[in-house]
This record gives sequence, C-alpha cells and structure tokens, in this order.
Amino acid sequence: MKTEDILKQLEALGQASIKKVLLKHGIKEPLYGVKIEELKKIQKTVKKDNALSVKLYKTGIYDAMYLAGLIAEPEKMTVKELEDWAKQANAPVLHETIVAGIAAESKHGMELAKKWIESKDAGIASGGWATLSHMVSIKEDSELDIPLLKELLKKVPQLILSAPNRVKSTMNSFVISAGSYVPELNELAKQTARKMGKVVVDMGDTACKVPDAIVYIEKVENKNAVGKKRKSAIC
Repeated sequence: MKTEDILKQLEALGQASIKKVLLKHGIKEPLYGVKIEELKKIQKTVKKDNALSVKLYKTGIYDAMYLAGLIAEPEKMTVKELEDWAKQANAPVLHETIVAGIAAESKHGMELAKKWIESKDAGIASGGWATLSHMVSIKEDSELDIPLLKELLKKVPQLILSAPNRVKSTMNSFVISAGSYVPELNELAKQTARKMGKVVVDMGDTACKVPDAIVYIEKVENKNAVGKKRKSAIC
C-alpha cells in the first residue's frame, strides 16, 4: 500500500468530534481526527512495514504518525531514525507512546533513554523517561541495567521538583513501572513514591489525572502481579 493511498483513507476516516478531543490533549495540526480503533484496522491490513512506517511519519500528520508507530519494525530502526522521530514528534502521545515504545523495543532503547532524559526539550525528556517505563514493562530483568535504574529512582524525588509538567508525569510513571514490573526495584520504587508524594501536573482542559504512585504500586502488589511483563510497548 502506498503512502498517498493511506493518507486518503485517513482523511476519509477523520471525524471533527475526535479531532476536537485530540486538540484538547495537546495534539497539533495537521491531523484528521481518526479513532485509534480505525488505525488498528489499517494496521491489520498492512501488518508490519518499516519502510512505509518511516514515510508515514515524515508526513507530519498526526494520524499518519501514530499509524507509523503501529506498523514500525523496531528491530530495523536506526539510532538516527529514532532521534529524528523524537525531534519531529510534537505531541505527548507521540513522544511518550509511539517514539518511546518503539525505542524501548529496539536495541537502542537504553542508549537513547539515558540521552533523552538529560534533554532540555521537555518533549524529548518526557520521551526518555517513558522509554525507561516501557523497557521495564517488556524486557526480562536480566536485560535491564538494574544499577542504573536504582540510581535514577533515587534521583527522581529531587529532579521532579523543578521538572516541566510532562516530564513530571513520565517520571511518576517510571516510578510506577519500576515498582510494578521489576521485583528487585519494588521496595525502592515505593520509597521513592513516598518521598515524591502526590505528583501534581497541569493536564489542561482534560479529565486526565496523574496516578498516585504508591497507591498504584500497592494495587499491583495486592493482585500478586509484580513482575508480570507486557508483550509489547506499542499499542
């Protein structure tokens, strides 16, 4: 399937009501307003196609960029391509779900996460923390740099004080993910969550809320689900 054909299909599937909601959640023009479920239907037809994925992402159209993430093949993505995607992303969901998810599933995840969390660009930094969250949720513990993750958990309570809104949110998510998906990090993550306290983030004109890290981790514990990994970071 060609890029032009998919763009025509996306434009036809766009809905003004969905577009309005997406704009409230920080998505920027250009976008058509296509439901995620419709994007997944296209994904089932296309399956995985990294070359097409790269072309769709370069269009700069939000719906096409999200679809690009669904059909990407992370193992084929280069560091440069992932860096370019991070720079081109212009919305939280692109930084934190699409780019971070693909980076986490690629062989470059930890390398890029360590670099991105140091960025002065809030979008890229939030994507870095999100990459770490995705990695602990899908990688076997033996594949993770546990000492580094412990070091970062200890630093979060101080770093989060002056962090931009989205970075605060993804730092909070990292603490939750570390405590939920890696048994060895569970106790330290809870200590970190208590030091952070309730994280307050301005989510704009939306009903979105930032979860309380300690409450969330304890719920996972109560379900005896600590350490239960996800199959994929990209959804």
